[in-house]
Amino acid sequence: MAAQETVDHKYVYDFAEGNKDLKDLLGGKGANLAEMTNLGLPVPPGFTITTEACKAYLGTGEEPAGLAGQIEAHLEALEREMGRRLGDPDDPLLVSVRSGAKFSMPGMMETVLNVGLNDRSVIGLSAQAGRNDRFAWDSYRRLIQMFGKTVCDVPGEEFEHALDEAKRAKGSTDDLDLDADDLRGLVDAYKKIFAKHTGREFPQAPREQLDLAIRAVFESWNAERAVVYRRQERIPADLGTAVNVVAMVFGNLGPDSGTGVAFTRDPASGAQGIYGDYLANAQGEDVVAGIRNTVPLQELERIDKTSYDELLSYMARLEEHYRDLCDIEFTIERGKLWMLQTRVGKRTAAAAFVIAGQLVDEGLIDLDEALHRVNGAQLAQLMFPRFRLDHEFEPVAKGVGASPGAASGKAVFSSDRAVELAAQGESVILVRRETNPDDLNGMIAANGILTSRGGKTSHAAVVARGMGKTCVSGADALDVNVPQRRFTVGEHTVGEGDVISVDGTTGKVYLGEVPVMPSEVVQYFEGNLEPARSEDPLVRAVHRIMTHADQRRRLAVRTNADTAEDAARARRFGAQGIGLCRTEHMFLGDRRELVERLILARTDDEREQALAALLPLQRADFVEIFRAMDGLPVTVRLIDPPLHEFLPPLEQLAVNVAVAQERGEDVAKEEALLAAVRRMHEENPMLGLRGVRLGLVIPGLFAMQVRAIVEAAVTVVRDGGSALPEIMVPLVGAVQELETVRAEAEKIIAEVVGESGVEVLIGTMIEVPRAALTAGQIAEAAEFFSFGTNDLTQMGWGFSRDDVEAAFFWRYLELGIFGISPFESIDAEGVGRLVRIAAEEGRAARPGLKLGVCGEHGGDPDSVHFFHSVGLDYVSCSPFRVPVARLEAGRAVLEAAGSDSR
Repeated sequence: MAAQETVDHKYVYDFAEGNKDLKDLLGGKGANLAEMTNLGLPVPPGFTITTEACKAYLGTGEEPAGLAGQIEAHLEALEREMGRRLGDPDDPLLVSVRSGAKFSMPGMMETVLNVGLNDRSVIGLSAQAGRNDRFAWDSYRRLIQMFGKTVCDVPGEEFEHALDEAKRAKGSTDDLDLDADDLRGLVDAYKKIFAKHTGREFPQAPREQLDLAIRAVFESWNAERAVVYRRQERIPADLGTAVNVVAMVFGNLGPDSGTGVAFTRDPASGAQGIYGDYLANAQGEDVVAGIRNTVPLQELERIDKTSYDELLSYMARLEEHYRDLCDIEFTIERGKLWMLQTRVGKRTAAAAFVIAGQLVDEGLIDLDEALHRVNGAQLAQLMFPRFRLDHEFEPVAKGVGASPGAASGKAVFSSDRAVELAAQGESVILVRRETNPDDLNGMIAANGILTSRGGKTSHAAVVARGMGKTCVSGADALDVNVPQRRFTVGEHTVGEGDVISVDGTTGKVYLGEVPVMPSEVVQYFEGNLEPARSEDPLVRAVHRIMTHADQRRRLAVRTNADTAEDAARARRFGAQGIGLCRTEHMFLGDRRELVERLILARTDDEREQALAALLPLQRADFVEIFRAMDGLPVTVRLIDPPLHEFLPPLEQLAVNVAVAQERGEDVAKEEALLAAVRRMHEENPMLGLRGVRLGLVIPGLFAMQVRAIVEAAVTVVRDGGSALPEIMVPLVGAVQELETVRAEAEKIIAEVVGESGVEVLIGTMIEVPRAALTAGQIAEAAEFFSFGTNDLTQMGWGFSRDDVEAAFFWRYLELGIFGISPFESIDAEGVGRLVRIAAEEGRAARPGLKLGVCGEHGGDPDSVHFFHSVGLDYVSCSPFRVPVARLEAGRAVLEAAGSDSR
């Protein structure tokens, strides 16, 4: 590596110099290798090149000054410690070069094993291993394969085809059956493949191999799959990856060697026990790649009890030290156990809640920490339905339940096809022998993932758990034929497009679509399961953590509900009121004719008759809603959309009129409707006659709605109930608009309330940027603000949501202009700033001003944290998102406290 040798910054750390708290600098893998070293666990010696070196390299295309010299110094120290030199022909030191970002990105970046091997040192490696030629040539072919694919972009399938051909020639399907001569021939074949694609011979200089491998790991930070994964997991793009250079230990030395992955608890369910996979006579990549099916970790007790007992003691020690589920990689080299990695393990949503509760019981963490370790996205996953199974549905195969959930869809056999069909609105199940990092786009697009190879630690399992995708792995009864796009199992053949169902909890695979039923967590929220009596540890854990979140949170959580049924359900889910009741939904169905009468009214008398007919219907609706929310506040938004939305489309009416005229039918009504639609036609209805403008232009419309609301509240109170109505005026942009509506409303309220004691608040929805910027003025006429962040986002960005999401948002996400759609999560810097300005200036003008949000962002986890920081009083969301908002409101308090303490 070219370098200027002036050392002005420390870029390389020996393992003994770091610790687990230096993840920003050393990456997760490097920090944890350092931590295990400091704990005295058997970690192969090595050193870490920092994320700062990576960022410097990616910024200029050249290594930073001093890096080469630091690598050389640490390599010499490693050689002294091991008593071997890198690539020595007689007694070679070999190293692995591994990526390691701050956040775990399984399989997304590069690793190269056996660096230092060449045509001469392979002989020395054999002698070092006791004349084990097979081991030495197997290690050499792995280096050429990994180096070629990772460092030089040689197509990986060419190496795989050569390996398959060698096995066919041997009459075997297992690479373990290849002897030393077979592997020597395979090395020659791999070299020819390498030379064909690179135009050069495989590099024989060990230091050149090392330097090129380090650069390749740096560059893999910006590989397409890594970028896609970061976007999916919302990992910042500017962190960079560290590089870990570690002395090789070998699991492929024979039957007394092997490699495995262990979890201190089940990452799928959270259950305590011994979980993991082991593969004898193999290197670490073989386990996660799913090339050969592993054996359960418990089998290691029979194979090598000494190493098994030692491993269990280290697992217990690490879990207590990290106070969490640990994911551990290890290698056994001729009976000697080596710890290669540990990290806080990825887990399913169910396991996250169960483990958090267990650790509280064990005294390792408190309830605040338990709440911090789960999140709303996980809770939302737990509310997905599960399969309803009966005698009609028999599984055709069973694998490992790697990531829970119930998923049905069309079987597809390539990632490209999964993406293509998903873009067309199809549900798909991605079926592979095993997945690899190149399948990431298809895994994201698919409803579920099914593989015939691998276990709970395979690539498919680990990535699926991280994304919350349903996954069944290792269903080895399936004969998956990817080129022919089908799989066979028993007497059944499933081709591309055939529907299958996979159960990520049980590992079972079904033909056809299996019906679903509510999850246990939804049944708990519905009040159908008593947590104290439930035998389900998940239900108990969710109840416990939700109870603590409710005790911790400051934000109230309301719901968006337009019917008594939705209101009642939301209340069971913990809603503390209604933040948005949309009155326009009450004008649909069989009431549309009354709205048409209102629109077609040509005189004051006709208009008043139409409004009088609507009044009792509206009042009855509000009575039901107030009763469902007895004693809780209900914010009713006066009609918002343009009235022509309640009429048939212009094109449809024109055709109907023309056809009726052709037939000689009476079309007077249709002609009147057509004339009205043409009269009210707007080029951009979102910016036209809607909201408060309707109330000001159509006399009596808002007055009818206000009267219906207040009369309903009085009715409920006189019947012995409690009603807390809040009337919200939509689309206000100027205080004068609100003042005009308020004056009319107050007269009606005074007339209707009488001695009932009903109190009515009048406020507005802040959804126009001008309203946010003049909030101090508007607050003088408003007792509450509710932020309509859907419209505020549309108007703030100049986006029409219905048009742009499909048109170009995908490109904005691809280019990194968006990390996530601004309609999904609040744009804190832009739209969020409008919310903050309005909140601050509104409260400055009216200190007791009630502040809430009723856009879709009210149920988005990240947005809830933002609204807490702004000082809102409540968020409002759809009924099914109420539990998510409750949980995140509690977590927001902890996050704010953590920020304050820092």
